[in-house]
Amino acid sequence: MQNKQLPNVHFRKEWDLRVRTWFDQPGRKLSRRRARVAKAAKVAPRPVEALRPVVRCPTVKYNHKLRLGRGFTLEELKAAGIAANTARTIGISVDRRRRNRSEESLARNVQRLKEYKAKLIVLPRNPKKRTAEDLAAYNAAAQVSGQVVPLVDDYVAEAPRAITAEEKKTQAFVTLRQAHGTNKAAGRVAKTAAYFKEKKENSAAKK
Repeated sequence: MQNKQLPNVHFRKEWDLRVRTWFDQPGRKLSRRRARVAKAAKVAPRPVEALRPVVRCPTVKYNHKLRLGRGFTLEELKAAGIAANTARTIGISVDRRRRNRSEESLARNVQRLKEYKAKLIVLPRNPKKRTAEDLAAYNAAAQVSGQVVPLVDDYVAEAPRAITAEEKKTQAFVTLRQAHGTNKAAGRVAKTAAYFKEKKENSAAKK
């Protein structure tokens, strides 16, 4: 090395002013815990978490699994007899963007709402209208830390088995493409059939 040159001298920057430390991590952990406890005490005896729907995970790889979604759809709330504006005031999350694409998911979440509604205790705003039974049930209620209606995944994995001869003959890709093409051309086929039917009726009327 010529002239005693120091290679790659990048240590003269004020690096110690740019180092980010995480020494307060234990303290932050304790602060978060105290905040959760304070929030739970503030809303007691109401549940800590809002009720959320049960949805399917995306993609073919994970769509057999169930998880909690963002909020209930307006269709699900309507089927359960709950107004969307009222739902948020009684601890039910609402998602106006999600859509129901199957009867199974709609029925599952409607049943979830009905179970929650059966456990719900709502006191009237006017203290004079509160009965002794309502107050007793309210005072005896225990706070739930998680979901009031637990998530139950009834999926059962299929045991390994041999592929049958009929399944080997089945062409899944061709079947899907044919169904896709049939669905895509349904409107055009119906329009053509209606045109020829009308043409045939007009020709028969002229005779």
